Amino acid sequence: MTALATPTTALAGDPRVVTLRSSVWELDVLPGTGACLGAGRIRTGDGVWRDLLRPTRTFAGLGEPERCASFPMIPWSNRVAGGVLRFRGRTWQLQQNAADGTAIHGAARYVPWQVTALSERAISLELDTRAFVGMNFPWNFVAGITYALDGPDLEVTTSLRNVDDEPFPAGLGHHPYFERALLPVGSQHPYEGTGPLLEIPAHRSYELTGAMPSGPSVPVAPRADFRTPRRLGGALVDDVLTAFEPGRPVRMTYDDPGLVVEMHRDPAFSHLVVYAPRGRSYFAVEPATNVNDGFSLHDAGVPGTGVLVLAPDEQTTATFTITTRTTP
Repeated sequence: MTALATPTTALAGDPRVVTLRSSVWELDVLPGTGACLGAGRIRTGDGVWRDLLRPTRTFAGLGEPERCASFPMIPWSNRVAGGVLRFRGRTWQLQQNAADGTAIHGAARYVPWQVTALSERAISLELDTRAFVGMNFPWNFVAGITYALDGPDLEVTTSLRNVDDEPFPAGLGHHPYFERALLPVGSQHPYEGTGPLLEIPAHRSYELTGAMPSGPSVPVAPRADFRTPRRLGGALVDDVLTAFEPGRPVRMTYDDPGLVVEMHRDPAFSHLVVYAPRGRSYFAVEPATNVNDGFSLHDAGVPGTGVLVLAPDEQTTATFTITTRTTP
C-alpha cells in the first residue's frame, strides 16, 4: 500500500540528516546542528504518515535550531536573566542571544555533535566542550543524547557530566514542537485554533514577568491549568509547571485521526514549559530539570528550582519518552 511506504519529504537525501525508523516513527536527526531533530513523523492507524513534530521546512532551516522540530537545552533550560550567571559569590556575563536580552536555551545547540553509535532505530551523540573555544558557559562539560525508537515509542536520554576542576550549576531540557493538527506529510500546515485535548497533571506554576519568575512556585495559574483535559485554544500560553502527580503522563488527544500521545518523564525533569503562541500551527511541551532563570533563583536560595550542582566528574542523566496509540 502506498500509504504504508516511507514518506517523501522535502529534506530527503540531505547528507546532514540521519533518519531513524520503526514501524510507527520516522525521526530526522541533525548531528551537525546541535543534535536537534529535523522532523518527527508517525504512521497513524489509517496507514498515513503524518507530522507529529513540527518539521523543518527548508534546507536552510537545517542549520537553525529554532526552526527545527526540537532542540536540546544544555547546560540550562530556557533563560538566564540578563545573561548574568551567579554562583557561589561569583558572576559571569553570558552572551545575550535572545531578543529580550537573556541568555536562552543553553550553549549546546549551535555546535556540531559527534555520532558515537548508530543503528536503524537508534543514534547516540556526544558533545565535549573542551574541543571548542568560546562556548557560552564558564565550565567544561560533556553532554550525550540518545534517540531510540521502539514501535510507537520515542525515547530520549540525555546526560551531562562535569569535566572541569570545580563544581558548577547546571540543568537540561528539550524543546519539542508539536503540531496542532496531524496532517499528512507534505501538506500545508495552516493555523488550527483549537489543537488537541491537553492534559498535564501539574499542581503548581510560577508567577512570571517577561517569562521570568520572581520567586518559588505557586498554585497553578488558571491559564496553565490542564489537570482536567481541555483544548489549547487560541490564547497565548507560556508557563512553567511543576509539582506533578507521580506516574501520570502528559497526554495529548487528537480527534482526526484518533490518536493519543503521551509523554512520560523521569523525576529529574521536575519542570515542564508549555508554550502555545497565538496564530501558529504548533505548540511546545518542554521537559526540563530547572525553572526559567533557575541559576539566579538558586543563587538567591529559592527552593525547588531544579538546578543541579555537579561536582567534578559527576554526571546526571534523564529520560523522557513520547509514545503514541490509536484511539478506538
